Order: sequence, then C-alpha cells, then structure tokens
Amino acid sequence: MYTDVNAVIPAQTILAVAAVLVALIFIVTAITARWRLSLVGAAMLVITAIVGTGVYPFLVQEYQVGPTEQTLESEYIERNMDLTRFAYGLDDLEQEDYQATPQAQQGALAGDEANIENLRLLDPNLVSPAYRQFQQFRPYYQFPDTLSFDRYEIDGEMHDTVIAAREVNAPTEGSWVNQHLIYTHGYGLVAASANTVTDEGRPEFTLQGIPTTGELASDDDYQPRIYFGENSPQYSIAGAPEGTSPMELDRPAAQIVEDEDGEAVEEGDDGQDTQYTFTGDGGPSVGNLFSRLVYAMEFGSPEIFLSGDMNEESQILYNRHPRERVMEVAPYLEVDQNIYPAIVDGGVKWIIEGYTTSNSFPYSTQQQLESATEDALTDGPALTGQVNYMRNSVKATVDAYDGSVELYAWDDEDPILQAWQDVFPSSLQSYEDMSAELLDHIRYPEDMFRIQRQLLTEYHVDNPGTFYEGNDAWSIPSDPTGGDDAMAQPPYYMTMQMPGQEDPSFQLTSTFIPATEADGQQRNVLYGFLAASGDAGTGEDGVKNEGYGDMRLLELPRDTAIPGPGQTQANFDSNSTIASQLNILELGGSEVLRGNMISMPAGDGILNAQPIYVQATGTGAAYPALRMVLVAFGEEVGYGDTLQEALDMIFDGDAGVEAAEGAGVDAEAVEEDLDGVDPEAVEDEEAVMPEEDEDDDADEPAEEAAPAEPIDGDMEELLQRAGELMNESQEAMSESDWTAYGEAQDELDQVIEQMLEQQEG
Repeated sequence: MYTDVNAVIPAQTILAVAAVLVALIFIVTAITARWRLSLVGAAMLVITAIVGTGVYPFLVQEYQVGPTEQTLESEYIERNMDLTRFAYGLDDLEQEDYQATPQAQQGALAGDEANIENLRLLDPNLVSPAYRQFQQFRPYYQFPDTLSFDRYEIDGEMHDTVIAAREVNAPTEGSWVNQHLIYTHGYGLVAASANTVTDEGRPEFTLQGIPTTGELASDDDYQPRIYFGENSPQYSIAGAPEGTSPMELDRPAAQIVEDEDGEAVEEGDDGQDTQYTFTGDGGPSVGNLFSRLVYAMEFGSPEIFLSGDMNEESQILYNRHPRERVMEVAPYLEVDQNIYPAIVDGGVKWIIEGYTTSNSFPYSTQQQLESATEDALTDGPALTGQVNYMRNSVKATVDAYDGSVELYAWDDEDPILQAWQDVFPSSLQSYEDMSAELLDHIRYPEDMFRIQRQLLTEYHVDNPGTFYEGNDAWSIPSDPTGGDDAMAQPPYYMTMQMPGQEDPSFQLTSTFIPATEADGQQRNVLYGFLAASGDAGTGEDGVKNEGYGDMRLLELPRDTAIPGPGQTQANFDSNSTIASQLNILELGGSEVLRGNMISMPAGDGILNAQPIYVQATGTGAAYPALRMVLVAFGEEVGYGDTLQEALDMIFDGDAGVEAAEGAGVDAEAVEEDLDGVDPEAVEDEEAVMPEEDEDDDADEPAEEAAPAEPIDGDMEELLQRAGELMNESQEAMSESDWTAYGEAQDELDQVIEQMLEQQEG
C-alpha cells in the first residue's frame, strides 16, 4: 500500500496532466498543421505511462519497500485494520481475555443456570423427518429439510423454539387443475421446544396439529394459511365471488391431534378435507380474457386461457418465494439466504435480512461473498459479488397469506440506504413503524455474521506488526459431524449469558481455532468465542433494544489447550464406553446421527454438548429420536440419557445447576419405544430364567460368583441383554455405585464381542 500511495498515485497524477497537455498540443496542431510537436508529445506520453505505472512502482516496491516493508507499511496496515472493521460493522466489537480453565470442579456451573437451562438438544438440521412423521398428516403437506430457530414467550418466559411452516406439496404430475387450482396453500406452523424432548426422545411440540393448538398459540391467534412460502408452487389461481362454492383444498376436516404414543389421531370426519376460497389481495386479476391470455403466454400454460373454472374474482399468485419477492421490490439489496417464519400481529410473516454493499470503500479489505458465507449448512441461493463494505440496513417481512412486502430501514445512518431512499422515497418505512411483536422476533443476520467471523480470523488483532506477521491468525473450525471433507461449522443461535453480561439474550455464536500452519498441520484447540446479541424487542412498538447487535469476542489463553469442536468430537468418539453404546445402537439396525456441537462459556471454561440421535433404517417412516447426550469440559467427557446425568458425571457428581426438566430421555420409555422389542416378552424371559443354587454359591468365594456368564443366544437376545446392561450402568452411575457400574460394563463388553462375532460370521 505504501507503493500505491507514494508511487502509483503520484505517477497517475503526472500521467493525467501529461495527457491534458498532449491533448492541447493536438488542438494547436490541428490549427497550425505542424505535426512534429504532436508526435513528440504522444511519444512522451507513452513513455511516461510505461515508466510511471510500471517501472517506477516496481523499483519503489523492490528496492525501497521490500527491505523495510513492515516499517513502511505499518501506517497503512493500521488504516486498513481500522477501516475494514468500520466497513463491516466490527468497530464496536468488545474484546476481552477469558482465562478458561480446562479442569472441571464440583459445582462449577453454579451461576450458569441460564446457559444450561437453554442448551439446545433439538437440532433443527436433523429433526425435519420427525416433524414430517408426526405433523405432516397428509401427503399434500411438506416441511423443509432444515428447520428455523426462533424464540417465543410461553407463560411469561422466553423459550428457544425450532419452528417450521407446514407448506403445500402440490403434485408434480396429474391434472393442471390439481396443480394450480386445488393445491394452493399450506396450513399452519409447527413448533417444538429446543431444549427439551419427550421421554422417548421425540420433539416436544408447543404448536401442533390441525387446527393448530398448543402452549405457543392456536388458530385463533393467527391466520394459518400459507400461500407464499419457500416451497409454494410456481403459480396458483385463487379467489371467487362471495357465495361461490370453494374449490381450494384447505385442510383435513377432522381435528388432528397426537395420542399418547405420538401417533396422529383424527377426531371427527375421518379422511375428509375442507375447501376454502382465498380472500386476500395477493396477485393480479385474471378475471378477463385479455389478462388470462397474457399469463397463459407468460407461463406457457394454455389452460389459464381455456379453463372454465375461473371467474371475475380470480387472482394469479406467482413470485411466491419470500426472498424473491423482496429482491423484486428492492433490487438494490443483497438478501440473506436464510429466512424464517414467525407469528406476528395475527398472521405468519416471513422475516428476511437485506444488505447494502459497496466495493469502493477506501482501505477496506475485499470479501468474496460466496466463499465467506459458505458453511456446512448453506444450501440456498448464496450472496454474490465482491465487496468491501456491508450493512444490514433493511429488515423485510412478507405476509405468508397475501404476499405483501414491508421494508423497514433498520440502519438509517447508512449512506447507501439513504441514497436509495431518495430514489424510492415511498418503498421504505422507518424501523419505528415496526410493532413490538415483530421486534421480538428479529434476529442477528446469519450471512452478515458469517462474513464478520471470517474477517475476525485476521482482524481480531489490534497491532499492525502482529497483523503483518500473521503469527496469530485464526480459522473457523470444520463441522465436526461432517467427516474428513467437512466445510466450516455453521454459527448457532441460542439464548445464553456471556461472562460479564447482566442478563441472558438470544445470540448467534461461533468459535475460532488456530489457522493451518505452513506444513499443513492444525491444532484443534479453542482460541476465541464470538457472540452477537439478537434481541431487538423492548415490548414497545418502534423501540429498538440498545443492546441489539452488540458483539463480544472472548480470547482464550494460547498456553492453555482448551479442545476445539473437532478435538472434542474425537474425545467423544475415542471414549470406549460411548463407542460401545453407539455400536450397540448401530448393530440394532439403526443409524446413529450426531447432532450439532454446541460450545458455550460456562463454569469458568468452555462447555461442549452434543445430542445423539438414532434413526431406524430400511423404512420410509423413520425419524431421528434423541437417545444420548454427550458433554465435555476440557478433556473430561460425560454422557447419559439426560443432560443432567452427563453434566454430573463430569463435575464429580454435582454440576451445581439443574438442567431443564425434559432435557433428555427416560431409559424405560426409550426401551419400550424401540422397534422390535416387546417389554412383556422381556419380562417373561426374565421370569423363566433359572435361579442360582444358594447352597452352591455359599461354598464359592464372592469374587468368583460376580462375573456374569456369556450369553449364548441369537442377535435379538444379545441386543436385548445389551439394552438391559446399558440401563443397569445408568442406574448404577446415578446411584454412584461404581462397583456395579464396572461389572455391568465388563459384561456389556462381552456381549458386544459376541454380537460382533455373530455379525462377522
């Protein structure tokens, strides 16, 4: 940069002056007809261009800057650091040293109640099949593969929630009428608690069924019909005069609820569906022949023109993806790839983040948006282009019923947004026009956070010399559940309380590990923890929380090896007891799924937690159910059916805090829920087992009577015995009976060996 300022820019200035002089000479030549001076001037201009833009800067860089680059570039590196941070909204970052301890001590989590209470066990990236299994109800509904994460107030307390829209799944084959006139909309939202599950490991729904009911809301609280969503058909034709018989398929006529076993039960007219007529203003009229002809040509569908099922009130609904609608209304915005639904002001609103960008901000570092926003979970339309300035300047909503778009100027001090407001003065509203309920569901934008954390791998330092040397560069850890070719670990939303923070808040978090060294080696130890506050609501209309957007970076000591996500996953996988229990689950014809690795500051250190799910194979009705919870603190590893059991194992029997009720599974309920296991058969088998001869036992030493004899049986009997031993181990552990625990584990190892031998045979 020194060369640019002191060589390139002066040379270009001289070249510009020379070009003006040569132009004047050519004007004089045109009058006098004497060309010699013009030719000389043109030749000098060419020589000046070569020397000024090529030779001179090269000599300055090679012989002046090169030998003392760090000293000469220091001033410009500092400018780059300051202005890059400002350009990406990192200038107010709060950095503090966090002396994380790797040693777990009894009662260490006392004071971290908020973090443990809200620790998420329901992974929105895995549990979509469970939503489909228990809440889809009809083949004409569907859920996205990755669910959304938000928070809702229930009984006066905020609860992290995994939420999704039950959207229409219109048939791709069949009649045009079915595709575009009958299957027009989805119905309702489905939500479940993020930090608890049922005793069997299924989602604990707080909004469910048709009509929707639950602790979170009901059909009486909002308009449940979803005409505009992420999976809506290309176009639908809806609407009719009042009194006309409806023809759109609406929902099952019966009320659908879950029974005690989690199965859908219809109360009412079994198998019947109701019809509905769209009453909103969601699209252009196709009530006359001319408009029908125009849209028939637009969509290549002659049925639009020829169909006799339309009327003077018919509307054609298209451009139905909320992200696309915002891009059509505000083409000057980059739009976040992650959108989410929320119940706001009596309806379902899709909330979308909009960004203003520039690639001409002075001294700021360029970022390629596609690569900076890519991680293990990004599969939507990515941001594009190269920028060096970015602001989350707009919050947008799209009504799921009528598709209406509202744009709110969130960062009203952004000069780029101000310029666009002059061009489109009526398209943007002030954030002061946002309702209190909408503000309560605003989050910190994901793509903005991804770009910011990528920059902080280098720009967390404040010394130009350290920045130049690059000896404290960080990287974003790979997703530990993704295998050898895993991409970057995604950021995670959760309600938590950072050290020094007065109250917990809904935050977006990520971790940092050291950058890969020149020889390709990388230490997977934690160097930093980043959190951005996403609580915007204050309970008042149009009033923004002053703490929204606050970013805090905890920097861990370099001489203390706190395991990162990858090393923690390796510690879990190498634990013999955890490995044996997972092997049992896999040998039973099931697939073990490792959930999101959550990291958080707690107990004066870093606590990691991972839910373990099991999903049956070979059936289309399979869904992941929680089976275990793994936690780690430093190098210590804990596990159990519940979060509380796993924490107490690490912290010497007393973590100092109580996990949420329902943060885990009930072993007996899980065993009864396992496919192919009949609890009564198990009891019968135990009843007919021969009892030991007490007289013979009396003559033998106690040590020789303790070891259990290996079971001679088929795979089903071995699986049954393995499950019993796992339960015995958990009971012994909860009672701190380590002798019984060791005996159960020894026998479990023998059973596993027999199972492996049978499988290999």
